[in-house]
Amino acid sequence: MSLTIASLNSGSNGNCYYIGNEHDAVLVDAGISCREMAKRMNRLGLPMQNVRAVFISHEHTDHTRGAEVLSRRFRLPVYISVATHQHSYLYVNPSHLKYFVSGDRITVGSLVIEPFAKRHDASDPHSFVISENGVSVGVMTDIGSVCENLRHHFGRCTAAFLEANYDEKMLMEGHYPFYLKKRISSDVGHLSNHQALELFRNHRPAFMTHLLLSHLSQENNNPEIALDLFRPHAGEVKVDVASRYEPSKVYHIR
Repeated sequence: MSLTIASLNSGSNGNCYYIGNEHDAVLVDAGISCREMAKRMNRLGLPMQNVRAVFISHEHTDHTRGAEVLSRRFRLPVYISVATHQHSYLYVNPSHLKYFVSGDRITVGSLVIEPFAKRHDASDPHSFVISENGVSVGVMTDIGSVCENLRHHFGRCTAAFLEANYDEKMLMEGHYPFYLKKRISSDVGHLSNHQALELFRNHRPAFMTHLLLSHLSQENNNPEIALDLFRPHAGEVKVDVASRYEPSKVYHIR
């Protein structure tokens, strides 16, 4: 048995990640339009009819923008924490609204989805691990610092979408105002390339096969900078970048 994964978009302009098998799939975040999600899935050969639910990590619009229309058009349940829902201004049909808390094990078809709390400047932010038959995929973006929760769940993952938002030198020498640089690099901001690499080097499991560097900043990072940092430490792990401009390849995780 394997899980099929793809990034439909990854960045401050919108985030959406597909994880599924032959029959069941979920989307983590819906930060691009419903039309664009459907178009990109069709381009990748990923059937929308397999999607059983949408999971929302936090209320920022680059993670929620398409959720209302997606849920309404395809009658999909939206899993979200109470606080995130209250701060998101999303309207979802009550029959499609599902609340979760950190530590839940939510069964969607043959998939098990586990939300866990993370550090970010949002009301109740979560990351997720999606599993089936011993194969686990993490969606771990918008994280200010590496906490024990993140270390533990990253260490379970056969594959992961892991934030590598900024290069420290580019951020500090760039044009952003000081308050924004401070926010990004804070414990509730975003992970830098080096913070992500430290997690990867010290806590990846021996069975990890794929790492998708995600949510790269347009202004403060560059895919080649991030890849050049990770490649010497990748070993047998396939490391790639999830683009902010187009969907990724489709990966089959076994």
